[in-house]
Amino acid sequence: MLNPNDSSAIGVQTLLGFWQESDAVQVITEKLRVKEMGPSDCIRAKHEVKASIESGDAKAAEALIKQASERIAIQQTVANRITEQQQRGQQIAE
Repeated sequence: MLNPNDSSAIGVQTLLGFWQESDAVQVITEKLRVKEMGPSDCIRAKHEVKASIESGDAKAAEALIKQASERIAIQQTVANRITEQQQRGQQIAE
């Protein structure tokens, strides 16, 4: 699962089910919330989704979910730090 607080998070079996869809890459990337990642991670994740679909391996699906979760967490951490630094800068300017 990507986030225990997120009801749209998906498991390995659900992800494997999406692999049969004609627009699997788009559906999976939406479910993995790759747009919330940084630009390079977003592109990398899309390529990994394509590769995992081609492999058809459950371990690849599990790794894909884990990597997406880690990338989103990193992106959120970076965004939080930037916000904190901006707030400190505004406080100093005042």
